Amino acid sequence: MVSFKNKSVISIRDMTMDDLIKIVDTTGFVKESNPPDFMKDKTVATLFFEPSTRTRLSFESAVLKSGGSVFGIANPGSSSQSKGESFADSIRTVAGYCNVMVIRHPVEGASRMASELSDTPVINAGDGANQHPTQTFLDLFTIKEILGTLDGLKIGIVGDLKYGRTVHSLTHALTLFGAELTFISPPALGMPEHMLNELDERKIHYRNMEDLEDAGKRNLDILYVTRIQKERFGDPQEYEKVAGSYRITGETIETLGKDIKIMHPLPRVDEIAEEVDSLPNALYFTQAHNGIPTRQALLGLVTGGLD
Repeated sequence: MVSFKNKSVISIRDMTMDDLIKIVDTTGFVKESNPPDFMKDKTVATLFFEPSTRTRLSFESAVLKSGGSVFGIANPGSSSQSKGESFADSIRTVAGYCNVMVIRHPVEGASRMASELSDTPVINAGDGANQHPTQTFLDLFTIKEILGTLDGLKIGIVGDLKYGRTVHSLTHALTLFGAELTFISPPALGMPEHMLNELDERKIHYRNMEDLEDAGKRNLDILYVTRIQKERFGDPQEYEKVAGSYRITGETIETLGKDIKIMHPLPRVDEIAEEVDSLPNALYFTQAHNGIPTRQALLGLVTGGLD
């Protein structure tokens, strides 16, 4: 039997297909049944050392909707780290104030380090360009909710595949369900070599391409769009070289196939035209709203309020 009680959630690579199915199914239960107060007397600390809107607010909303209490920091300038306190000391201290810590940090591996410093469970809300597991959980739930299955889908991922932590987590998860993957990006923003090597070792079928129109020949079920992340570039000129590489419009959807579904982890800049918002293909706001029941489900599983 799959159990998450008192366990940290750091990386999709730590999970099995059964683990992911458990989270997706529990999310469906929460969204449909709206169980009351399953986090009563539980306290969650949201420690965001990097700016966030959707992830932080959806976690806080998830706690409150489930009957728990929440406190935290929204940027490092409001924490004792601005006074010189170490990350390790901050984690050890806050761990004594709560039942779960939700951490976003610009440094890869920060959440795993936190989980090793404390017996209080840690949920990774994004670490550098590495992993964003809770985004993947809500992505998987959205796909299952709309398409009715996670098995054997054809999925294109376009944009910043080098620095996009959402697509790193999602790629690994999708391979567990036998997805056929198409990666679309400028050469400078391609999927990291270590991830491609892993896919090769596991004999996962994928294609790399630069031209978005060529992806239309793949009969994709989903096109997962990511923005070019300016904040990940040390050199502004390097960012300008790739900014605006892809833009999804109504015409793009006609080219890719009218049944294709468009997903995006948000925020977007200009990579999806607003005209797409009103089309039945657009899933990204549904996707964002599914963040609340998904994070409710995860928090309930980790604290033991749901099983």
